Amino acid sequence: MHKLLAGQSARRMFLLGNEAIARGAVEAGLAVGATYPGTPSSEISNALFEMSRESDLYFEYSANEKVALEVAAAAACSGLRSMAIMKHVGLNVAADPLLTLAYLGVKGGMVVVTADDPLMFSSQNEQDNRYYGKLAGIPVLEPSSVEEAKEMVRYAFDLSEKVGEPVLFRTTTRINHSTGVVTPGELLPVKTTGDFEKDPFRWVPIPAVARNLHVKLLKNLEEAKRLSETCGYNFTVGGGTWGIICNGVSYNYVSDGIKDLGIEDRVRILRIGFSHPLPEKLIKTFLAGCEKVLVVEEGEPYMEEAVKAFAQEEGLTIPIKGKAPDLLSRLYEFDPAMVRKAMAAYFGVSYTPAVLPDLSDIPEIPQRPPNLCAGCSHRASFYIVKKAAEGMQTIYPSDIGCYTLGILPPLEMADYLLCMGSSLGAGCGFSKSTDKKVISFIGDSTFFHSGIPGLINAIFNNHNMTLVILDNGTTAMTGHQPNPGVDMSTLNLSGYGRVSIEEVVRGVGAPFVTVIQPLKVKKSIEAVREALAFKGVSVVISRQICTLYAKALKLDSKRTFRISDRCKGHRNCIDELGCPAFFSKDGKVQIDAGLCAGCAVCAQICPENAIIPAKD
Repeated sequence: MHKLLAGQSARRMFLLGNEAIARGAVEAGLAVGATYPGTPSSEISNALFEMSRESDLYFEYSANEKVALEVAAAAACSGLRSMAIMKHVGLNVAADPLLTLAYLGVKGGMVVVTADDPLMFSSQNEQDNRYYGKLAGIPVLEPSSVEEAKEMVRYAFDLSEKVGEPVLFRTTTRINHSTGVVTPGELLPVKTTGDFEKDPFRWVPIPAVARNLHVKLLKNLEEAKRLSETCGYNFTVGGGTWGIICNGVSYNYVSDGIKDLGIEDRVRILRIGFSHPLPEKLIKTFLAGCEKVLVVEEGEPYMEEAVKAFAQEEGLTIPIKGKAPDLLSRLYEFDPAMVRKAMAAYFGVSYTPAVLPDLSDIPEIPQRPPNLCAGCSHRASFYIVKKAAEGMQTIYPSDIGCYTLGILPPLEMADYLLCMGSSLGAGCGFSKSTDKKVISFIGDSTFFHSGIPGLINAIFNNHNMTLVILDNGTTAMTGHQPNPGVDMSTLNLSGYGRVSIEEVVRGVGAPFVTVIQPLKVKKSIEAVREALAFKGVSVVISRQICTLYAKALKLDSKRTFRISDRCKGHRNCIDELGCPAFFSKDGKVQIDAGLCAGCAVCAQICPENAIIPAKD
């Protein structure tokens, strides 16, 4: 049995934050879950997918976040408890249905998990999705710890049913990927079959209907505001006249900082866990007892702006600060030292930072930038395209996936990136605005997610560009989750269909399509040259299983390679491929047998044929 399905009698668990969220969802009787994987949310989906194989829970990896939210919405409108899970930028994709779903409302509890990513550990921006709750007019909850995340998810489902709206459950990377002790609660029985009651004047928001639905939404929001005022996740601790308002992981930094500075008797904390709608009366009462207030929140000044507005309404002239050059930044993650320093500065407390040890005699730790794995088929694909395009002026719009690492030397095959699927739309624009050859890269999962409309656009408008679809048979970047092109039988899972990328591409009318095996370098270069010479839309499908995925399925090559005495030191292997299995020792190129994946690409490009299979 999956550890997260253990009954209430189980001993306390040590869980990842994402596992705690998954546990809270099944304790709440989650019936339908849907996701498009994205770090830092991925482990929630992985856990629910695994549990669905052993329980009444239905869980799916949807084609994209918009579809995932629509699947969960239909289930909730049929009276079932549902959850849609995504990273913060995924909510941009799902925003279209979310904002109208707020008008329609839900019957069963529905939770939308948005995992925000301050410091952009694995993201292209660090947007603050609390504003989506405000924009949509739906409740937002934010946990401060791993255990609270589990409990708060259960509350989120109850809250959703009380107000008749989806609830936005906002986490940050520090909560998602921290570990903590969690006490399991009772597992509620799962209601697996709902009933959708036809009522077009509630569920079909044509303008005449939507006008009435907006009135209903505002009434639901007023109810949510009333609940926010008395919610146990909005609470005050301490009794001083210096006030700190905080949320999420910042609450922990503030609590520790007060102790470190020795000002426990002078500071009151208002911790906000139910952050939209904000508890206006609670905040105003808190402000009335303060001489000055510091708002500590990662990301944007979401609470700070509201708190200042509440103070103005009450005629309060106390200092209220948060985001400022000398206090707290809108950039990146906070940490305990940063928060402690800001508190000391704002409240005028004597503070001497701990003396850092002298490390001047210790060599700097070598940087380890992210890199494509040894044997990664994307490296071979980039090399092939680069060789095929020699002599051309090129632009390489890239996309979201492992292959984005093609930006790094020596490959340097990423020139422009916006979001999932943007390599195609941007490619269309570059093809019309420049005279350069446009070669767009996209992965298999990203192609299904949002690449197909861009390809259709390119074909319809007859753009002159080449699309290279990097099909490695899985959603590799986020942990090898399935996508519509994956053969699920390799995972011993039945009941799934499979969508052929080649059939889709041909089906939408691509005039030139070729399929290459990138580990066959010479033949692939010739095929890509032909595609690049085509006037119009040409599509190259580079098909080779992810080397790590192949290893997990025990499909990987067992051979490794070594450098023979024929090596003349041309360094094509390092200077053109940059595979991490290569290293230089005593001025000679070597191969780390422990890293070599046996792809043989390097052996095919060596001018002396000096790279040969190792005997052992």
